Amino acid sequence: MPKTIGVVGMGYVGLTLAAALARAGHVVHGVDVKPAVIESLSQGKPHIFEPGVDEVFAELIGKNLFIGTELPREGLDAVMICVATPIDESTHEPNLTFLAAAARNIAEWCGPETLVVVRSTVPIGTSREVVLPPLLRAWGKALLVMAPERTIQGQALRELVELPQVVGGLDEASLAAGIEVFSQLSKQIVPVSTLETAEMVKLSNNCHTDLIYSFGNELALIAEENGLDPLEVIRATNVDYPRPDLSKPGYVGGGCLSKDPYIMMSSSRGERKPFLVGKARELNEYMPVHVAQKIVELFQAERGSTEGARLSVLGWAYKGWPATDDMRGTPIASMMPVFTDAGITVLGHDPLVTDETIRWYGGEPVALTKAFAETDAILVINDHPDYRALLVDDILADNRPLFIYDSWRILDEKAIAAAGVRYAGLGYLPKGVDAA
Repeated sequence: MPKTIGVVGMGYVGLTLAAALARAGHVVHGVDVKPAVIESLSQGKPHIFEPGVDEVFAELIGKNLFIGTELPREGLDAVMICVATPIDESTHEPNLTFLAAAARNIAEWCGPETLVVVRSTVPIGTSREVVLPPLLRAWGKALLVMAPERTIQGQALRELVELPQVVGGLDEASLAAGIEVFSQLSKQIVPVSTLETAEMVKLSNNCHTDLIYSFGNELALIAEENGLDPLEVIRATNVDYPRPDLSKPGYVGGGCLSKDPYIMMSSSRGERKPFLVGKARELNEYMPVHVAQKIVELFQAERGSTEGARLSVLGWAYKGWPATDDMRGTPIASMMPVFTDAGITVLGHDPLVTDETIRWYGGEPVALTKAFAETDAILVINDHPDYRALLVDDILADNRPLFIYDSWRILDEKAIAAAGVRYAGLGYLPKGVDAA
């Protein structure tokens, strides 16, 4: 039976969840505090790129999908809290003020018959310690579950249905209510014993991913120091070997992987902090800076100086596939200070990121053809399909940049070398630029 569900927070998590619930036939009321977001969504125009969401809003807004500043005061079966829990840039501690405000608003708008669902990523214990108290003060009792969001950009609408949905409840009644709601959306439900267990599930997923990628980056740095090809090492290591495969090196950003390790570390309440989580994040945050420094070295080796050099950067979103315009945790943010200090002018291209955003980060927007024609060198940061489809012979027909640094090794190395252009990638510096 369709339900009436509120979604608090129309960022990426709330937006995609609201679309998925409305598409499944539920009546959905989304709320946000930003007037521009409310205005855009009320017109059926999502402010965030995600395949399929535009179509859902265009079709269902005003029918069973509504956007406003407050939830209805009655008739809600459930409310999903999807607000941001950002990390302080200096202390790396999570900011839970938006979550606390959402809990207070829900306590005012709703009653004990409404199931409250925490979807935001939070430190272990937060649902019980931050969300529950204002509900109990207002209602005397509450139905509360933690059901973490675990989707990937570019596939959210599919994964909201196909991924197992973990649900942890305050008590048996809460858990039963949570299972009932999510059973009408997800194909598989995974009940867990407590709110805290569900909170740690989300953190564990993303910290493990961060750790796996960090090992690939560690191998790349060691291979670079020894003049080896890290992809050759990793391919040979993985061939028919009955152990977990090694991951390729790469940039590790995004809204989740760039902050969830810090949330996990803040969940460790004793004097001892986690051994691996922090080191993995430190290494992954170092990689963009390392690459920027290598770009400077390549300019010095090939050009003699960096002053006045022009560098075309392809791919400004934090990842290229599944395609996104998400700039959270983007490698370019850490790279730009290195380029600026070296006197390098940065030209920018991305299939989805706006020219305004590229300018905000310090780049000069440029068409893809001009990115190759009006530059001294190329840096490919993400692996968007448009870049994978580039034909090297065509793009280099009349242009000869000094070098192409292909972070994900998606271009034709042999064709680039045959054109007389130096080729490099993460942990891969043939023709020997010494590692710093």
